[in-house]
Amino acid sequence: MDPRTRALGRAHEHALSWFASLGERPVPPAATADEVADRLGRALPDDPCTPADVVDLLAEACEAGLTAMPSGRFYGMVIGGTEPAALAADWLVSAWDQNNGLRGLTPATAAVEEVAATWLLDLLGLPADAGVGFPTSATTANLTCLLAARDSILREAGWDAAANGLAGAPGLRVLMGAEGHESVRYALRYLGLGAPETVPADRQGRLDPDALVGALRPGEPTIVVLQAGNVHSGAFDPFGPAIAAAQAAGAWVHVDGAFGLFAAASARLRHLTDGFEEADSWTTDAHKTLNVPYDCGIAIVRSAEALRAVTGKTGAYLVLGEVGEPCDRVPELSRRARGVPVWAVLRSLGRSGVADLVDGFCRHATAFAEGIRRLPGAEVLNDVVYTQVCVAFGDDERTQAITRAVLEDGTAWMSGSRWQGRAALRVSVSNWATTSDDVRRALGALAHAVETA
Repeated sequence: MDPRTRALGRAHEHALSWFASLGERPVPPAATADEVADRLGRALPDDPCTPADVVDLLAEACEAGLTAMPSGRFYGMVIGGTEPAALAADWLVSAWDQNNGLRGLTPATAAVEEVAATWLLDLLGLPADAGVGFPTSATTANLTCLLAARDSILREAGWDAAANGLAGAPGLRVLMGAEGHESVRYALRYLGLGAPETVPADRQGRLDPDALVGALRPGEPTIVVLQAGNVHSGAFDPFGPAIAAAQAAGAWVHVDGAFGLFAAASARLRHLTDGFEEADSWTTDAHKTLNVPYDCGIAIVRSAEALRAVTGKTGAYLVLGEVGEPCDRVPELSRRARGVPVWAVLRSLGRSGVADLVDGFCRHATAFAEGIRRLPGAEVLNDVVYTQVCVAFGDDERTQAITRAVLEDGTAWMSGSRWQGRAALRVSVSNWATTSDDVRRALGALAHAVETA
């Protein structure tokens, strides 16, 4: 057996052992980062060792420091597990080792991503000719779309940002609801646009469209950022009136849908996204609702040419085709074929399976809310319209004590947060592996924490 085969075999064994442990192991890690580093060995060895031994050391040293995020009982952040077909496809992506930048150089993975992009647009009801890229995350997907927005808006104002930079450029406003996600703020900062101007939002975090109308100044270069899925309430901005108002004022409209965009794939939930297809760009994060491995953002821009104008690559050594290249739709030139696991999960689930996946998350979130309301002193703080449940137990001190008790119990992971001036315990349902029994066990652990905290 050659070293590669032996190493892969050991990795496969360790992976299967990890999956077998998820049903009963505590969700929080049992070791700290410093303890894991000690087990790995902090000094660089002088001599080589076999790849299989490296794999064994890695798995054994890390085991106690792993959080059971793939478990159906992790609700701490809006992150999914990894659906089986997507996981296996991602292993192939690593084995194939294709630098997915050029169609002629890597035709197989380029073709898979193109099919995946077509299926995504169809599934979400977005323009069939939109440009689709697969950058690393929701943050870089927002950055990619907002880069296209920035340069397009400035170009309309007579300024070529690609040639001239931003020094001396016309002012560009960015308007966003008061509860827009921090990843948008990061992207704006990276793009040199600074902090957005915030528009008031209601108690569920939805942007007020009337306030947006009052904030818009027709003819002034402007980007409006809307949200599909508030990170605390799961609420969606009112796309129809907000987009109509923004576009009447000449603004570019971007939808940050890191985990909420896939509501459009469900007949039961599609009303949450009504009108969002009229926007100019959209982002989502496939490792969230779609349950593919890290890292895989999705950037969608209505004008494929606007996307290509800001991310297109040139170089004497690049053999470029006439129809556009994978590298023309993301910031990176060298990258793994992130769209392959997206294709795999879509092919595995099909249209109805994706809808069932999203509906299942919402069904579990509703069950959480119903169970929590029966606990003494519990107050569900949000309207449970999607996958998020926020709860308080009286004052901040008691809510935080119950959150700590849940984590110490280890049956489930539910994160503490702060929303609208109050400490909150937040439940995010995003994993394909979550079952009704997982919800029952998590509610039992929470009930125990309420009794003992």
